[in-house]
Amino acid sequence: MNQATSWPAVDVIVPTRDRKELLRRCIDAILAQEYPGDIRVLVVHDQSEPDRSVERVETTGGSSHHAARCVEVIENSRSTGLAGARNTGLLAATAPLVAFCDDDDLWLAGKLRRQVEVLRDDPAAAFVCSGIRVRYGDVSRDRTLPQARIELRDLLRDRLTELHPSTFLMRREAVVSGFGLVEEDIPGSYAEDYEFLLRAARWAPIRNVPEVGVEVLWHQQSYFDSRWATISTALTWLLDRYPEFADVPNGEARVTGQIAFASAAQGERRDALRWARHTIRRNPGEARAYLALCVASGAVRADTVIKRLHAAGRGL
Repeated sequence: MNQATSWPAVDVIVPTRDRKELLRRCIDAILAQEYPGDIRVLVVHDQSEPDRSVERVETTGGSSHHAARCVEVIENSRSTGLAGARNTGLLAATAPLVAFCDDDDLWLAGKLRRQVEVLRDDPAAAFVCSGIRVRYGDVSRDRTLPQARIELRDLLRDRLTELHPSTFLMRREAVVSGFGLVEEDIPGSYAEDYEFLLRAARWAPIRNVPEVGVEVLWHQQSYFDSRWATISTALTWLLDRYPEFADVPNGEARVTGQIAFASAAQGERRDALRWARHTIRRNPGEARAYLALCVASGAVRADTVIKRLHAAGRGL
């Protein structure tokens, strides 16, 4: 058996919409991986004209092995948006391993090989992540988690934003026949990646490579910054879907604090106060409750808070 065939093939799902230059940059980084096995990039166009100029087939390696590298373009056949596009890719994938990468992110050279080694060493593992390098304007910050295993309770307690979707590598069978596809019914598709992690961790612990594997581009204005009503509705949906939050007070307070902030940002002062009070009862030290009260009182603007958080490499 040569080296290429001893490493499992990987299908990488890249949803995209009207970002041609970023997409090409993303694809090049995936195809340049220092990985001995086959890699296929499935570019899933969502609400945009498919760009088939990125399609290609090539091989890598010397005389000892030849790994295939190819790019295929398909169209989103499910609900519009990121969740539907990812699911279109998952259902079109045929490789034993599948991965996600957003079209504006970059895989670093050894990312894939190190993650596959984790799965090869632990046949019971089905899902592995890695750390990220957040780039926001001229500022970049590395964010990694030291632990090698993430349990459901860890994710209930903290969103663990280091576990970014562009780092996800999974056994396809575990997704399709195990914990399930990306949820397409979350209001506005907000936090669908977090819900996906929660559901996967319910099924089995998630493994983690405590190194930076992906450079994540945070844009100057997030798509969700002005969609506060959607955020509060989606997070309320999440609390209903995961009653386990009730057993993790700090984790529940983190989510209700976000709802309080979103309510304040859209001018719903009464709801903001109600959710802030609930948050403080669950965890008096939850800063999001106090930020929500500041926004509700008019002392600070919500977008100012978000910009400062992003500049520090963090979200709400």
